[in-house]
Amino acid sequence: MKVHHLNCGCMCPVGGALFDGFSKGIYAHLVCHCLLIETDRDGLVLVDTGFGRDDIRQPEKRLSGFFRLMNNIQKRETLTARSRIEALGFSAEDVRHIILTHLDFDHAGGLTDFPAARIHLLQTEIDTAQQRHSWLARERYRPGQWSGMSGWTGYQCRGEKWYGFEAVTALQGLPPEILLVPLAGHTRGHAGIAVSQPQGWLLHGGDAWFYRGEMDLQTPRCTPGLRFYQWMMAVDNGARHRTQQQLRELFSRYNQEITFFCSHDARELNAFISDGETD
Repeated sequence: MKVHHLNCGCMCPVGGALFDGFSKGIYAHLVCHCLLIETDRDGLVLVDTGFGRDDIRQPEKRLSGFFRLMNNIQKRETLTARSRIEALGFSAEDVRHIILTHLDFDHAGGLTDFPAARIHLLQTEIDTAQQRHSWLARERYRPGQWSGMSGWTGYQCRGEKWYGFEAVTALQGLPPEILLVPLAGHTRGHAGIAVSQPQGWLLHGGDAWFYRGEMDLQTPRCTPGLRFYQWMMAVDNGARHRTQQQLRELFSRYNQEITFFCSHDARELNAFISDGETD
């Protein structure tokens, strides 16, 4: 399998380095790190979608006004997953499967750009997104991004263990090298995606953490802006902290076997770009 690392969205909140740890001006630069996996027999597999074309063209209809303002979401259609995939020489119809870490607006907005794809995620996330009981749930889960989609497959939190984590291994119609790993806290049905490659595993941690320094076992650190944002967005901060600690221990023991990255850290994404693994 060949894996492409794609940036499928850009958010530039006011705060600069207080958010991303490196920007020199007043605006930070947060990416939407997605994966495009070329499989031998199952077509293309997209991991998260970032923002979709309709999010960019009609943001007032698709995205929360609160998060449009807070995150300063950039209206750049060239950064949508569909545009990125077409730039690689593929078509939207080539995407047979989409695996979601969760259904937040900045992870699922591109679903409608791939109407023929089968969608895989934890069933708990589907159930929570449909209920939308709280103000935060109504702002983060945007049914206009996905309510008309078919082909959903929800998975329960059970399966073989993966490095001590409970994992869902039998993703229907997908190669066994791709695993859905429950990482609760940010949302109730949040998951990471593990992909086996000849040189080792990739672990797309989604929003289980936001900043590269959080994976340091001895002195975990996060920027003030992202520390607040994670606290605000988490449905269960206790579960989030427990998940992060388990991930730190995993990173400490197996960082030679597993490459870790989250959804929004531009420096993590740029490491793949500099290694020639993405364009």
